[in-house]
Amino acid sequence: MINAREAMVEELVIHRVGTDGSPSVLTDVSAVLQGPEEQEFLRRLFLKPFASVAATHTFGAASKDAPNALQALCAKAEKGKDLVGVSRAIAKLLIDTAAEHEVRGGDLFVVRFHAVELAGGVHDAVGILKYDDKEIFLESKMSGASIGMRLKRGLGGRRPDQALLVLFTPGEHTVLVIDDDPHGGLWQQAFAGLRARQDHVNSTNNLLEMTRSFITEQLPQDYEIPRADQIDLLNRSVQYFKDNTEFDRGSFAREVFQSEEVIGSFERFGDRFQEERAVELEDRFSISPDAVKKQARVFKSVLKLDKNFHIYIHGDRNKIERGVDEQGRKFYKIYYEQEL
Repeated sequence: MINAREAMVEELVIHRVGTDGSPSVLTDVSAVLQGPEEQEFLRRLFLKPFASVAATHTFGAASKDAPNALQALCAKAEKGKDLVGVSRAIAKLLIDTAAEHEVRGGDLFVVRFHAVELAGGVHDAVGILKYDDKEIFLESKMSGASIGMRLKRGLGGRRPDQALLVLFTPGEHTVLVIDDDPHGGLWQQAFAGLRARQDHVNSTNNLLEMTRSFITEQLPQDYEIPRADQIDLLNRSVQYFKDNTEFDRGSFAREVFQSEEVIGSFERFGDRFQEERAVELEDRFSISPDAVKKQARVFKSVLKLDKNFHIYIHGDRNKIERGVDEQGRKFYKIYYEQEL
C-alpha cells in the first residue's frame, strides 16, 4: 500500500503505557537517528508493517459538537509542533481510553515521518505504534580473545500489536490501521474514532467482499450450483479486477454472471449488503491493484472432495466435467493439454 524506500524518520518518542495498576512512564525527550543504517532499521521497524495494509480510514467526529481528540493532536504534529508534547498528550489519551477496556500494557512509539509514498503521492506522516511484548534475541560480544553471549529483550522484526499511520494527505487525513483485536473497539473506535475512507481502495475492497459473499453464501441458496461453478465465478470475478483499471458495475455483472436472473439476484444482494454493513457500493471507480492482490487471497479456488482430494481450479471451467457413474459414485473428469 505504501512505499517507504525514500521515507525518513525525523524524530521519535517512546512512552510506557501501564495497565492494571502498573505505572505509566511518559518521557520528556525525543530521539533523532540520522545515520543510514539507523534509518534503514527504523523504516523496517515502523513502516514495513503497513506495507500490506490495503484498507484506508480517516478520522470521524467524536460527536456533533466535539472534535476528534486524536485528529486534533495529529494536526498539531502536521504543523511541526513539539513532538514530545504531542506524544505525551496522545499517550494520556490512550491511557484514559484504556481505563475502560481490558488492555495490556506496552511501549508506545510516536514517530514523525517525511516522504512516505501513498498511491503515487508523497506525504509527511505520523505513526502511533504500540508493542505489547518484546522479542528475545541473542547478543554476542567480543572481550579480548573470548566471546560472551547473553539473551536480551527488544524490538527488531516484531509487528506492532496496534498501530496507526496517519498520512497528511490533502483534504482529510488518510489513516492505515494495524489492530490485533479489530472487533474489540478500543483502538479504532474509542481511541482513534476512525471511519472508512470513501476512496478507490475501499470501493475495490467492498465490491470484492460483497461479490465473494454473494457467490459463496447467497447464490447456493437461490440455485443448485456445483462447487466447481462457484469457483469459476470467483475466478472470473477476480480476473475482471485484474484485467481492468476502471470498474463498471453493469459490465462486471454481465461478464461474470451472464444470466439476467443471477444478475438481478446479485443487485438485490448488493442493496442488502450496503444496508447491513453501512457501506456505499459505487457503480464506477478506479480499481486498486493493492486491494485486489490482498482480497484475491481469500477467494478460495479449492475443490475439496471428501478427505481424499483437493483440486485447485484456476482457469477454464469447460475442462472439468461432473457426473455419477453406474455404481452411483460421483466423479469429476479433468481435461488438460500437458503435464507441467
